Amino acid sequence: MINNNVLAIVLGGGQGSRLYPLTEKRSKPAVPIAGKYRLVDIPISNCINSDIKRIFVLTQFNSASLNKHIKNTYHFSFFSSAFVDVLAAEQTPHNKTWFQGTADAVRQSMHHFLSHEFKYVLILSGDQLYQMEYDKMIDAHEKSGAEISIATIPVNAKDATSFGILKSNNESVVTSFIEKPDASLLPDWTSEVSDSMKSQGRNYLASMGIYIFNKDLLVNLMNDPSTNDFGKEIIPQSLESHKTLSYQYEGYWTDIGNIDSFFEANLGLTDDIPAFDLYDRKKRIYTHARMLPTTKIAGTVLDKAVIAEGCIISATKIERSVIGIRSRIGKESTVINTYMMGSDYYETLAEIESHKINVLMGIGERCYLKNTILDKNCRIGDDVKIDGGKHLEDKETEMYFIKDGIVVIKNGATIPSGYCIE
Repeated sequence: MINNNVLAIVLGGGQGSRLYPLTEKRSKPAVPIAGKYRLVDIPISNCINSDIKRIFVLTQFNSASLNKHIKNTYHFSFFSSAFVDVLAAEQTPHNKTWFQGTADAVRQSMHHFLSHEFKYVLILSGDQLYQMEYDKMIDAHEKSGAEISIATIPVNAKDATSFGILKSNNESVVTSFIEKPDASLLPDWTSEVSDSMKSQGRNYLASMGIYIFNKDLLVNLMNDPSTNDFGKEIIPQSLESHKTLSYQYEGYWTDIGNIDSFFEANLGLTDDIPAFDLYDRKKRIYTHARMLPTTKIAGTVLDKAVIAEGCIISATKIERSVIGIRSRIGKESTVINTYMMGSDYYETLAEIESHKINVLMGIGERCYLKNTILDKNCRIGDDVKIDGGKHLEDKETEMYFIKDGIVVIKNGATIPSGYCIE
């Protein structure tokens, strides 16, 4: 089924500087997560699971890998109106600028949307990890007679200062909104939440950056070129004149805005019962279907490890780590608290035996890696030690980047044998 009343727009974000160097060669929605997916797979999968199958992805930076992923992944029947299309910022005779914000991205792309029939626009972020039934939010929007709906999540006082915080009445209609309030203002911004949320001290409603707009209203709002951002301008300016609904969500949700949150979100998948459930049959996460062999493991102790397809592993130990597709880990190596994204291809036996490759793809023998992210196609030589942690200062070299104690080995980088980062 397809809900033909709804058109979904996934905002790819800007340069993604807070996720650098993972965004050095790719856009933020194209960043690999969980060893086999891309960030953009999350909102697209949530849409498909909610029978919303007309989806645009807006991006402007390093979009080649994102375009390729979407082209190779999301195929629907020729007899269906379903699609997932990427729209990159484009210069026209009337507009010669990049996207200036979330609302401006929608404004510049509006002529593409209006070639389709729809009643509601669902606006999503491309850098969040969560599983949400958008169809229930749309039902609530319709039943309430709202013109705008905002998905909200209860947060505690510490987190509230980092979000747009709103208040709503007993009918969940938003009455006021403040962007990243100072801690001194918070006592006036508590909202009615469930007992479960109250018990956790989560008394403030934060905007999740997920919106529903009635078509006619969105078209009218986009006629004002002075407003460039939904959260900072469009939403606050619309509250008094347009009925705005707060749709409370209490499931797992994290905004993957920086290296630390990205790292923890991935390692959280190794928990016995992860907050983000990849095993829920009704909330599947879709991605590119690869024809890879099974993973082969020899002599390795695995403890809280997530291993993707096509890996060849001879490590001594892998602990609380996510190992991505086509990963190779050599003998007597130890991998702890690490996200290894894997490789885009295998090196052939002929290439390996010819000794033309000094350092093979993957992790070599007798290595020790802790608190590390290995981007795609990295080469780690033998006897390499990478001991990440808070004792390390922030630093960048041609091979790696250190932020908040997490060592990020850059895409395609080679770490020579015997190298130490500690």
